[in-house]
Amino acid sequence: MFKAIGFAAALSLAAGAACAQAPNDAQIAHIAYTAGSIDIAAGKQALSISKDKAVRDFAQEMVRDHTAVNDQALALVKKLGVTPQDNATSQGLSKTAAEKLKTLGALKGKAFDKAYVENEVAYHKTVNGALSTVLIPNAKNAELKSLLQTGLKLFEEHQHHAEMLATNVK
Repeated sequence: MFKAIGFAAALSLAAGAACAQAPNDAQIAHIAYTAGSIDIAAGKQALSISKDKAVRDFAQEMVRDHTAVNDQALALVKKLGVTPQDNATSQGLSKTAAEKLKTLGALKGKAFDKAYVENEVAYHKTVNGALSTVLIPNAKNAELKSLLQTGLKLFEEHQHHAEMLATNVK
């Protein structure tokens, strides 16, 4: 059974510290953008592998919604003149995501569908937890905080959708 343990561990590190202390806005922007990019890549992979209509519809929703939020984030950092700052959390997320995509890519049919959906449930729980407990509370810029709060509402919906989908994908 495939789980998103690596993602959970990587984002838990964000809760402890993106550096040795609370992440700053530039690091928060990078972490949030990286997390969105990871789900876009996973959704695109699901679209290329899955034949299940419900899984494909969900994957398309992930690609669409995370792309839209990432586009808003890019526009915001450009407006604010902020350069997102790479950090250990973003790097850990990217490394773990590459490993998970490789693992998922080796699966086919129902095994892929089940693993992808289970990963989406775990990933959204973890990202939503990091947003609510670390990223949003530590964001200093009001516009960044607002974008993160809007994203959290959307991603909580994604989590619920993934949980419902998981009950049907066996």
